[in-house]
Amino acid sequence: MKARSGRPAVLMDVAVLAGVSTMTVSRVLNAPDLVRAETRARVLAAVRELDYRPNQAARQLVTGRSGVLGVVSIDTTLYGPASTLYCIEQAARHAGYNVSIASLSSLNRRSMEEGLQRLRTQSVDGVIIVAPHESATDGLRHLPPEMPVVAVDAGDDIPVPVAKVDQRTGAARATRHLLDLGHETVLHVAGPADWLDANDRIEGWRGVLEAAGRPVPEILRGDWSSRSGYQLGGRFAADPGVTAVFVANDQMALGVLRALREAGRRVPEDVSVAGFDDIPEAAYFWPPLTTVRQNFGEVGRLAFHLLLDRMAGAEPDARRLVEPELVVRESTGPKPV
Repeated sequence: MKARSGRPAVLMDVAVLAGVSTMTVSRVLNAPDLVRAETRARVLAAVRELDYRPNQAARQLVTGRSGVLGVVSIDTTLYGPASTLYCIEQAARHAGYNVSIASLSSLNRRSMEEGLQRLRTQSVDGVIIVAPHESATDGLRHLPPEMPVVAVDAGDDIPVPVAKVDQRTGAARATRHLLDLGHETVLHVAGPADWLDANDRIEGWRGVLEAAGRPVPEILRGDWSSRSGYQLGGRFAADPGVTAVFVANDQMALGVLRALREAGRRVPEDVSVAGFDDIPEAAYFWPPLTTVRQNFGEVGRLAFHLLLDRMAGAEPDARRLVEPELVVRESTGPKPV
């Protein structure tokens, strides 16, 4: 809808329709957390009804900001990083920010510097770096000091705030669930060695086994794909001593399930299998997969608000961890007698 005159809606039109001042409309668009939820909802409803589009040039003149945030991320279709990127973008757009994404083929110091330079030429107000690789650590230690930056899925020893899912806790819950079902130990099919999440999940898995005084099997490393899960599953599928497997992501778990089926092992009657991620298809595997659900929406929201704090000159808490949830389905059961 346009203003009554037929022209594109302006700030005053939104204020009149919402029954607030133009200052309040400006606050909702530029600093929404400073406005009461009821008022904010009324203003946003008016924005939608009038199809109001903020004038970015005017906003930059008034606030000194472009209203654009940058995101640096590895170019991947993997469920975790892709979901994280989507949720960051949604959180930013919901608050009235545009998002510019620099997709990199690899994450290292040089590529990150190039990605940040591309974003700086667009006058972004701040940057979120999705950094799930070990190789990103060096780049995160050499960021331009004048640029507000927040990292997602990064390591522990970096000088910027981080938002991430607590991978160790998620892996520990899956492993403990399998031990509680009576299994003597739990085999682990891990992700690639250069992925921080994969290594954190190993730590969570190993910590539970060691604390319980159980044998710690040799780790099998895959590449996150169903094919690698299937190939690794073939190594142990016929071993009657393997009764429980924790797989580092659901795609590899799918491959493990096939390998077990081809070997004549029933799930969960002979072998229990748990995954990680809770991809949309996990509930439709056969059998439906027990897995660990990651709240990517909360990670995106936290990263966005950490960046707003940095842009305002604050020094936010160094780390924000989001607790994962164990989702128990039909792929796990008691140890066979």
